[in-house]
Amino acid sequence: MKMHRLCTGNHSNLFTTAQGRRDFLQVGAMAGLGLTLPQMLKLQAAEQTLAMPAVETFRPIATSVIHIYLPGGMAQHESWDPKPFASPDYRGPFSPVKGVTGEYVGGQFVNIAKILDKITLIRSVTHGEAAHERGTHNMFTGYRPSPAIKFPSFGSIISHEQGSRNNLPPYVAVPGMIAPDQGSGYMSSAFGPFALGSDPADKGFTVRDLASPKDIDAKRFERRRSLLSSVDEHFRTTEKSDGLSAMDNFYQAAYSLISSQKAREAFNLDAEPAKLRDEYGRNAAGQRFLLSRRLVEAGVRMVSVNFGSWDHHSNIKGAFESQAPQFDVAFARLIKDLDERGMLDTTLVLVSSEFGRTPRINSTNGRDHYPRVFSVAMAGGGVKKGFVYGKSDALGGEPDENPVGPEDLARTMYRLLGINASKRIVVENVRPVDIVNGGRLIQEVIA
Repeated sequence: MKMHRLCTGNHSNLFTTAQGRRDFLQVGAMAGLGLTLPQMLKLQAAEQTLAMPAVETFRPIATSVIHIYLPGGMAQHESWDPKPFASPDYRGPFSPVKGVTGEYVGGQFVNIAKILDKITLIRSVTHGEAAHERGTHNMFTGYRPSPAIKFPSFGSIISHEQGSRNNLPPYVAVPGMIAPDQGSGYMSSAFGPFALGSDPADKGFTVRDLASPKDIDAKRFERRRSLLSSVDEHFRTTEKSDGLSAMDNFYQAAYSLISSQKAREAFNLDAEPAKLRDEYGRNAAGQRFLLSRRLVEAGVRMVSVNFGSWDHHSNIKGAFESQAPQFDVAFARLIKDLDERGMLDTTLVLVSSEFGRTPRINSTNGRDHYPRVFSVAMAGGGVKKGFVYGKSDALGGEPDENPVGPEDLARTMYRLLGINASKRIVVENVRPVDIVNGGRLIQEVIA
């Protein structure tokens, strides 16, 4: 009886050592205490929660984020950090454009030049990973890759910390995941992104599995849902695993999406005026960015949208001429659209790539991988307007002022969203892990 009181009244003492937990897992011990396996697991979960210190919370400035990712490594000289006075072998094939703030951007960014007064440029981002996969991990998680643990993406952390709104998934990938680093890492797969399954630019675009089968009416649909819930409850009382709990969460999210007209309507691009769709561009960049705005407007907390392939080892002139104008038009219209709707101040827009490109044009008229210094753009969501932070040297080869690492960007983004990056996430079979390990808040870019 004394042992029973110890378990129910002060169970944390029972699990103070790894050996104690192993001993307690013995079937005989559980039988003597009268505990079922699910009850024991609940005690373990409670013990983990009680062991964690309270974490300071912040008032959110941004309520959602659109992370535009440009895979392959966009060249900073042709985009956010041109060198108009450098020699042609560094400056590159385009003449930079002077924006409304007096700052220059790449020669293909004629529309972005007109909205520079609404964005912040960070021209001193740096890390040490020159391989695509490792650089991608850095820029989706704020962590360097580790052989021991897979870190969750920004969207998965946001999903875990803030949950869903309006029956919508908290984290959506447009049009889908381009790398495992966009996923949930060591966390449950339930916190992974909802992927569309097709491109918003495709004719007749529909979201995979969003509508119920045509031969199932609402009554039959609800009956199936109730039956599934009964089956799931049986398994939940028998055993616990990430696969089962994640599947349950996904089923619930799927049912909420299918049964909610408002949620389904969030993905309906046809509801947008034809004129606005034309202004964004009837292409991959335009329709993906427009859908992203539509999703955050409906309540999605994070949209991770990718566009293009920027791995330009050769013929950077032709490659930029084919892709950059789409991005230029769509990005500029997105920022203006958010501003016109009164959403820019609460929607953080982040544009990044896994690294930059070499400062000097190579023998095949391209640029190679270069993580030593590159740029990102930010707009809305509490960041300054018409601001440049950090500086590369005269040739764009090294940070010259205020170097910024991926962990600094992550910490700043989380702060704007009201998430304390110093909090530790506790997950079964994984040691407590900081949301961001190290890094500093880039206070200078916050308005």
